[in-house]
Amino acid sequence: MRLSWIAGLLLFVHQVNISESLSVTHQGRTIASVNHADITMPLLDVPIMDVDKYNQFVKKIDRQVYQKPVNATIDKQGNILPGRVGYKLYHQAFKEQFYSFLYSSRAYKLEVPLLAIHPKVDSELLSEIRGKKIGEYRTYFNLNNKNRSNNISLATEAINNYVVFPGEMFSFNQAVGKRSVDKGYMLARVIVKGEFSEGIGGGICQVSSTLFNAIDNAGLQTIQRYSHTRSVPYVPSGRDATVSWYGPDFSFKNTYNQPILIRATTQGGMVSIMVYSSDMINYKTRKVPNASNQISKEQIYRS
Repeated sequence: MRLSWIAGLLLFVHQVNISESLSVTHQGRTIASVNHADITMPLLDVPIMDVDKYNQFVKKIDRQVYQKPVNATIDKQGNILPGRVGYKLYHQAFKEQFYSFLYSSRAYKLEVPLLAIHPKVDSELLSEIRGKKIGEYRTYFNLNNKNRSNNISLATEAINNYVVFPGEMFSFNQAVGKRSVDKGYMLARVIVKGEFSEGIGGGICQVSSTLFNAIDNAGLQTIQRYSHTRSVPYVPSGRDATVSWYGPDFSFKNTYNQPILIRATTQGGMVSIMVYSSDMINYKTRKVPNASNQISKEQIYRS
């Protein structure tokens, strides 16, 4: 166990009353409390701060005050919705105030110090990279398959408004996350080792395949892509990108000099994915074969 000898010596000098307590408040509400006895241990009759207990105490506070920043987005009407600043515990400032309590002989109240976490994507950035379309692709699905349509919509929403900065990698699995019932995904037909099967999230491979073709059309660098073990009807042969949470992923790298913005929507049985950037981008498009807009009966079953 690690010990703080300096704290122990100062405690000895000041003859601290170990029954005094510290109350940590956030926005006027007490979120944690501790006294000297909870955070120190006797050693040769001298109270010594237990660093492990202090770290556990700090982690507890950090979990309670942490607020994740929210990126700016573009709504369905094309309006930019501002992001939101997040917050986390300001560890250094908290430590300094905590030592003031530790070396005192009175009760102490501490309003938890916070550090702002600014969103990675703000309104100004979105306004700069929303104007120039550098790639697009559309595929079509059967609305009569409700479960599959639901899964396609959820995965499309997950990648909509996603911004990839120069030099960054995009991972479909990371962007969409694990497909689960808790997130609203439903059972639908998937292809597993060349055979049809039921799986949570069946249908999202159409989204990843549409994205691959949009990204390819924009001239971006594909890093990882795998095809299904059987042909799929929603894209031309060899133009699919199968994904699975415990298996293959689709990823690409932004090799351009500007951030790129993914805009993804579903409407009336169509998945539409467009890639945008700023007027300052240096890019070169690639020609990709269009998907058929004729709905195959097989699309009721395939992923």
